[in-house]
Amino acid sequence: MRAAVLHEIGQDKLDVVDDMEATGFGPGKVKLRVRATGLCHSDLSAMSGVLPQPAPFVPGHEGAGEVVDVGDGVTGLKQGDRVLMCWLPACGACPSCKRGQTQLCLAGFMNAGTPNFRRSGGDVFGFAGTGTFAEEVVVAAGCAVPIPDDVPYEIAALIGCGVTTGLGAAINTAKVEAGSSVAVIGCGGVGISTIQGARVQGAAQIVAVDPVASRREAALRFGATEAVSPDEFTDAKQRITAGEGFDYVFEVVGRSATARTAYENTRRGGTLCVVGAGAMDDFFQVNMFELFFDEKRILPSMYGGGDVLRSYERAIALWRAGRIDLESLITHRVRLAGINEAIDQMRSGEALRTCIEI
Repeated sequence: MRAAVLHEIGQDKLDVVDDMEATGFGPGKVKLRVRATGLCHSDLSAMSGVLPQPAPFVPGHEGAGEVVDVGDGVTGLKQGDRVLMCWLPACGACPSCKRGQTQLCLAGFMNAGTPNFRRSGGDVFGFAGTGTFAEEVVVAAGCAVPIPDDVPYEIAALIGCGVTTGLGAAINTAKVEAGSSVAVIGCGGVGISTIQGARVQGAAQIVAVDPVASRREAALRFGATEAVSPDEFTDAKQRITAGEGFDYVFEVVGRSATARTAYENTRRGGTLCVVGAGAMDDFFQVNMFELFFDEKRILPSMYGGGDVLRSYERAIALWRAGRIDLESLITHRVRLAGINEAIDQMRSGEALRTCIEI
């Protein structure tokens, strides 16, 4: 079958091959035919080595498709079911799951260390235990979440990661209050979803911050009340909050420098929500006095900070009601053969989300 593979960490381009085999099918597993997948910035971070991932590997973790086969012991799924892929399935039995923090379950991460593809040269991993830049993939049954018939594959794929992450940061983690002021630093697909989450929550001012003009323009269409470049952020803070700072600032880049900017633009007693996934050697620093004196809440948000199955259902309900716009998040479409074009579009900031049709 066809798949896009990165042979070594640090390579810029993927190699589209036609001799890949999905492996690992058996009890508790399902084989999926991938129909659509989104390109997420986390895929690029894994390719560059910012996020740890063994190589060679097939990137992609934001996918949807249909069930091809079901292993022994799997219930609730059958051949032909339409599903989205959850790259971080909850086991339901660990301490995090029992506390209701299923997004912190580590069971899904264990899948990342087991190869789930093979070709003539040897084993190949799937990013985050999935690997959706392939025609087929074998995953644990908990990774396959049934979707209603009215949800297109490309919409379901976005809900599988970026939309859930962004909406959840505003709704679950930060719990944005109606009438509040919000700033979002980084306005790709996840940042735009964060903006939509803040709008759903009733924020009065939502300032989008991004160096790319096209993304600032898009942010306004999705609910931002103002969009500024990073150089204009301080002025916006002065005008909108009289210099006090925003009630909520979301960092959706994954770098300590932008997290520090976010902290400095959060009001005393306000909330900094860190959504971007960064490198293990990139340290965010605050001094002990400001940490005590300013009483700013620093809240990381992992996969939307809540039960992902409930978050999927909420995203679908909001989309059906017209409260969030998911179709317009997809600014580009390519076939798998054009995957490197999609990567270039994301790196340049041209694309919010590119849908790869498999």
